[in-house]
This record gives sequence, structure tokens and C-alpha cells, in this order.
Amino acid sequence: MTQANRFRALLRRDGLIVAPGAYDCITAKLIEQAGCAAVYMTGAGTAATLGYPDFGLVTMSEMAANAGRITAAVDVPVVADADTGYGNELNVFRTVREFERLGVAGIHLEDQEFPKRCGHLDGKQIIPREDYIAKIRAAAAARRDPEFVIIARTDSRALAGLDEAVTRANAALAAGADMAFVEAPQNKQEIAAVPRLVRGPCVLNVVRGGKTPDLDLRDAEAMGYKLAILPGLLIKGVIGVCDRLLAALKASQRHPPPVEEITLPQMFQRLGADDWDALRTRFRAAPGACEAAE
Repeated sequence: MTQANRFRALLRRDGLIVAPGAYDCITAKLIEQAGCAAVYMTGAGTAATLGYPDFGLVTMSEMAANAGRITAAVDVPVVADADTGYGNELNVFRTVREFERLGVAGIHLEDQEFPKRCGHLDGKQIIPREDYIAKIRAAAAARRDPEFVIIARTDSRALAGLDEAVTRANAALAAGADMAFVEAPQNKQEIAAVPRLVRGPCVLNVVRGGKTPDLDLRDAEAMGYKLAILPGLLIKGVIGVCDRLLAALKASQRHPPPVEEITLPQMFQRLGADDWDALRTRFRAAPGACEAAE
């Protein structure tokens, strides 16, 4: 069973899939070990690992490479940010093929002009509706595996209002997308309206301090959302912890205690050390086995 198959199976179950954002293999493994059913590869976090803000400065190959590493590190499905598809329909076609080849379960594609900006920042621009729908058609046609999930993200709420965002979401679903992602609804009434008005499964982007108000995920599930992504959960937490530890080092000139005590062997165990240790002797013949074979 492919990861796309596994993700489709999750979508067929009742309830909300919660997928925190991973930006590297460490965070992906921690998300899996926490018991989450899926991992979301954050585009903003991926850009940050390369030293950039989420301003469309990262290429398709860089994004796909990170998605491939994360997918290889975990056994749960990975859904990845694929920005705008990095160009026109031809670029979108190749983007789908690259992410699919790497074992990603699905991607989302947005209707911003390129270079894009984080969906919770001001200053975005969107492409015409028909141009966007043509890209969704290209994405759906590019799939070799029909189980690979295409998520249509629209950033049009900020520029053209909720009605246009819902219209684009429904048009994208009709053009072959599997899920709809209306970015940045601006109050709880709009959050509730999206899954009611959109004719397909919906994604909620949970960004603390962003355009969308904070929401209990149990309420999001009751509203009808199928997937909740939390792209900034870990990266913002990591930045805060790093700042705290570095400040403590500077103040005390001693190695500060970690936020949670963990030994070096325990740290490596979180990264699969026990499995790798088991391989050390697996391929060695047992004592006396060669003589017995003779």
C-alpha cells in the first residue's frame, strides 16, 4: 500500500485528521511518535531551513527534495506544500510528477501569483480564476497514481472575499481536485461556512497569530473539516526554545539544562538507533553455522 493509499483510507474514516507541520526529518519523526496519523510538510518551515522567509524564494526541486527526505523518514502519510506549482500548467504537471515519484501522499496548490507569500501575510496577489482552474486540471491529469491527493488551495478570501474563495474551491473540485483549502477565513462564522458551502472535503490551516482566529480542533471537526494542518506549531516553538537556551548560555557561561532532560542514547533512540543497532549483527553468520553447513 502506498502512502497515497494510506492517506485516502484516512480520509474515508470518520473524524478529523490532525497533521502538525514538519520542516525536517527530526520534526517529522517526532510528529509520528506523538501518534499523529499524518505529517504536513510546511512550505514556510522548508524555506526557513534554507534561511529564507516564506516569500516564494524556494524552488520546486528544493521543496520536493525536502518532501522526499521527510517521506523516507516516517511510515505515516506526508502531505506537502507545493506552493503555486512553480509556473504555468506545464510546471504544475512536472511538480505533481516529482512529488508523486518521491512517495508523497498529496500536495496542495494555490492560486497566488508567483512569487507567492505566506497566506497569513498582507500583500498577496492572485491569478485569474480560469488560469488557476487550468492548473488544477493539469495537476489532476499529471497523476500516475489516481490515489495521489490534489488539494486546491485558494488565497482569494483576502483579496476578493469569501464568496469568490468558495466559488474557486468548488470549481477546483469540479476540475479534478480531491480536497479544498480556503486559506485564512477571518472569523469563526467564515470558518464554519467553508465546509458548509464547499462541495467536498475541506482543509483548515491553523496558524496561531495569523488571520484566522484560534479554534478548538474538536469544533473544527464538528463543523465538518477533514484535515487540519498546523504548519507553525513546531518551528515557532523551536525558535523560542533556542532563543531561551542561547540566552541562558550567554548569561551563565555554562551549558544550560535542556527544556526536557534526555540522554544522548535516548536522543539517538528517537531517531531509530535501536533498529540500526539490530542491523549490526543481522547479516553475520551465527557461531558454528559455517561448520554446520559443511
